[in-house]
Amino acid sequence: MNVIETSGLGKRYHQTWALRECSLAIPPGHVAALVGPNGAGKTTLLNLAVGLATPTAGVVTVLGGMPAGSPGALDGIAFVAQDTPVYKNLSVTDMLHLTRNLNRHFDQGYARARLDELGIPLKRKAGKLSGGQQAQLALTLALARRPRLLVLDEPLANLDPLARHDFMATVMAAAAEDGMSVVLSSHVLAELERVADYLILVSAGRVQLAGEVDDLLAGHRVLTGPAGDTHTHEELTVVHERRAEAQAHLLVRTSGPADAVPPGWEAHPVGLEELVLSYLREPGAAALPGPARTKNAEPTEVTR
Repeated sequence: MNVIETSGLGKRYHQTWALRECSLAIPPGHVAALVGPNGAGKTTLLNLAVGLATPTAGVVTVLGGMPAGSPGALDGIAFVAQDTPVYKNLSVTDMLHLTRNLNRHFDQGYARARLDELGIPLKRKAGKLSGGQQAQLALTLALARRPRLLVLDEPLANLDPLARHDFMATVMAAAAEDGMSVVLSSHVLAELERVADYLILVSAGRVQLAGEVDDLLAGHRVLTGPAGDTHTHEELTVVHERRAEAQAHLLVRTSGPADAVPPGWEAHPVGLEELVLSYLREPGAAALPGPARTKNAEPTEVTR
């Protein structure tokens, strides 16, 4: 039962495709990081998944096959959009009351207890709260719906490091306690490396990379060796290369830890941040499984 599944999904605004030929399946029980540059299609993908937009092409289903935006899907998904939206002229109590009345399921006791634990005054207007408190309020309202899937679109963008840490600690605790799946869009790669165990990378409106983080990291490594050694490159599946005067750094795809290291070269494990940045710099480098960009090969557009 995939929490989000798409096939040939695309969204066009006038003559511009914000997302196209997107096919992926996100399994349940993960904290999935959705990453990519501005304008890559991340928000469009999330809006389609939660039913805030309709596809121009293809299909998207959620929570085991339900159409996105259907009543059953809406009951099982909570969404926190960019800028942690709250009605700034309403008090925290009014926000609780409004959210409870707009949803069939809402755990009022949980919400009040959590806000009390966070020290957020119920009588204060939402617009008078700090940025971190507004983010926590929006998250509390979402979690009180007891969703099976929590979708977060850039919730960390305007938060200071402490507020980011506290926000993600809440998300991780809720995911662990309730078995909730999470899809999180963010540019804060260091934070994602700490919490995410599944990765979806979108660039130029297409999915470039998707899979469990451990599998993706195990399928890549960094090789360092002499910059003038060009013959070695022809035997490797190179995602991204960086050269200095004397030394070259290659991020390569591997078939396993037993892959031979070329003579005169050293192999090093790759981190999530380095993996993501390499694929962003080479948006035509296809992810496993499928074709990849090798030395002197043309970039391949990935439509997974």
